Amino acid sequence: MTSAHIETLTLGALACWRITTAQAELVVAQQGAQILRYQRTGEAPLLWLSEEALFKQGKSVRGGVPVCWPWFGDLRRNPEAVQAMYTGEPPPAHGLVRGRDWQLLDVEERGDTLYLEFDMPEAQGALPDWPHSVELRLSVALGDTLQVTLSNHNLGLQPVTLSQALHTYFAVGDVRQVQVQGVEGLAYIETLADWEQRTQQGALAFAGETDRIYLDPPERLSIVDPQHDRRVTLHTQGSHSAVIWNPWTERAAALLDMGNEAWQGMLCIETANAWHDVLTLAPGARHSLSVTIGSESL
Repeated sequence: MTSAHIETLTLGALACWRITTAQAELVVAQQGAQILRYQRTGEAPLLWLSEEALFKQGKSVRGGVPVCWPWFGDLRRNPEAVQAMYTGEPPPAHGLVRGRDWQLLDVEERGDTLYLEFDMPEAQGALPDWPHSVELRLSVALGDTLQVTLSNHNLGLQPVTLSQALHTYFAVGDVRQVQVQGVEGLAYIETLADWEQRTQQGALAFAGETDRIYLDPPERLSIVDPQHDRRVTLHTQGSHSAVIWNPWTERAAALLDMGNEAWQGMLCIETANAWHDVLTLAPGARHSLSVTIGSESL
């Protein structure tokens, strides 16, 4: 492949990198190592980014792939072992690393794929009110697909328990017309109905606000998007839960960084270790959470 081109740019208050290859364009913010854009050459973007996004320091951007770590969602909804790792009040939603700067450690071209590696140095004992030491890396492989891997290595002398997610926002033509396949027959937690456990009947279609945690999903899920004439594919590793979210009308209107009608063009499928699917890393233990994103024509 021809050599990749990497340039720096500023979006609002955030420093970013734009990476272009013959196959795709990628934009990554230094804050949170958050992927903001992934678009294959000649195709519509696969990731959704809010037109009302706020590019502010200390605030996760609405869209792309925010990293949720060392807990997912509301800490108080996590198991006691995850809550006990944090000593501060009040706990921020989705953990401690989305609003902090990561370091770009390495860029390497191998064959038709470009590899980038980011590090969160504060996870090694310097995160506020989280007195533990974990080497936390985010690796990105940019080729015909996009692979994102979150790696955890416990450097401390005590076990560490955490939850985590790659909170991916996908661009869709109209969420009311799409289906998620691969969830048929799965148990899920319906967070909008007092966190009841239910069973999915058939593929998932959307007719209202959706916020579900699917338990033990298969390694492959897909979004069938007739308006874009494509199937978006997700292949995951190291995950035993998947969170599917769309805010619909009222919730979207309440979000300052999301247009009132923007919910129609987005769908979150979050590759996660969430709910009771949490990690306990013994001293020296490692774990990787990974998703590979691609698409194919219908």
